[in-house]
Amino acid sequence: MNRNDEQKCLLAVNEALRVIGSKWAFGVISHLYYGSQRFNQLRRNLGNISIKSLTDILRHLEHHKIVNRQVIPTIPVSVEYSLTEKGKEYRSILLQMRKWGEKWMDASNSDLESR
Repeated sequence: MNRNDEQKCLLAVNEALRVIGSKWAFGVISHLYYGSQRFNQLRRNLGNISIKSLTDILRHLEHHKIVNRQVIPTIPVSVEYSLTEKGKEYRSILLQMRKWGEKWMDASNSDLESR
């Protein structure tokens, strides 16, 4: 890999990490992968996330076109969140990260047990 290719690679990886690098991004993408959810439903599914944190991460993911926000004109107004096509593409990346983490987590645990 030459210097130019290496620089492009670093920029691309940094961009991907900027989108999913926050504490809650992985969880939001994972839950929305199985279907759209309303704000409070997503909040319950994520556990101990604050309203502010969930609002911030949803805005962040919407800004990066990972999440779609749909306002449903009911009384009171409902909002549903779903993954865009771009957001669905993150699934394969997240699965690869999981495999890598499981592999090295297992290796780390084995190292600790053998001491």
